[in-house]
Amino acid sequence: MKKYASDWKVVENIRLHSNYCLLKLSMDAVIPEMLPGQFVQVRVDGSQTTFLRRPISVNYIDRNKNELWLLIQLVGDGTRNLAKLQIGETVNLLYPLGNSFSIPKTINDDNVLLIGGGVGVAPLLYLGSQLTSQGYNPTFLLGARSRKDLLLLEEFQKYGEVFVTTEDGKSGEKGYVTNHSILKKKHYDFIYTCGPSPMMHAVAAYAKQSGIPCEVSLENLMACGIGACLCCVENTTEGHICVCTEGPVINIEKLKWQI
Repeated sequence: MKKYASDWKVVENIRLHSNYCLLKLSMDAVIPEMLPGQFVQVRVDGSQTTFLRRPISVNYIDRNKNELWLLIQLVGDGTRNLAKLQIGETVNLLYPLGNSFSIPKTINDDNVLLIGGGVGVAPLLYLGSQLTSQGYNPTFLLGARSRKDLLLLEEFQKYGEVFVTTEDGKSGEKGYVTNHSILKKKHYDFIYTCGPSPMMHAVAAYAKQSGIPCEVSLENLMACGIGACLCCVENTTEGHICVCTEGPVINIEKLKWQI
C-alpha cells in the first residue's frame, strides 16, 4: 500500500476528558485508502522535547466529510502539544502504516466481539464501522477505570450493541472486561482486542481457552514507524518482527505470550 506524508488541517479538537482529546483532521485531496487497524505517525511541531513522530491509531474515517479522526491520550509533551492544536492549524502525518484487522468470511454476522480498554478502543470504532458496512452486527465490550474514562460510547452505539465494565462499578458491570457476564451468555466466533497489555493478555487467554480465533492490536513503543529502528520488535512463533510493519495486528496463535 502506498505511503504518504502530507499536511492535514485541524477541523475540530474535542477535549473528551482531562486526559483525552479527539482530533478531527481533513485534507484538500480525497483521503486515500486506510484500513482498520492501521496507524499514522504524527509530527509534533513546536515542542522542544519531542523529536520523533508519535504513532496514533486510525480511530475513524468519515468519507462524507473527508475527515480522519485520531483519539489521543495525553501522556507526555508530544501528545499534550497535539491536544493544543486549534481549528485551522495544520499537522503533518505519515500514513497509512502497519497492517490491518482481517475480516472473517465464514462466521455468523452477529458473532463478532470487539474488546477494548482505555485509549485502546480507538482502532475498534473504525473496525466496527467497516464490519457493519459488510453486513456484520458486531458487539462491543469496552472497559475503563471509571465512567469518565469511557470514550465515544455514542459513536460505538451506531455500529453495534455496547457492553461496558468499569473498575469502580459506576457504569456497566464492575470489574474487568474478561469478567463481563456477556462472555458467559453468548459464544462468539471471532474476537478483536486492543488496550493495555494485561487486558489483551487476559482476552487472549480467554479466547484460546474457548477456542475462539482472536486478533490483537499491539501497542509496542515505536519510533520510526517504518521498520528501521527496531524499537518495536516482538518475539513471535515466526521469529522477531517489527510491530510497526508486520503488525500492529497479530493473531494470538503467533504470539509467545504465556497463555
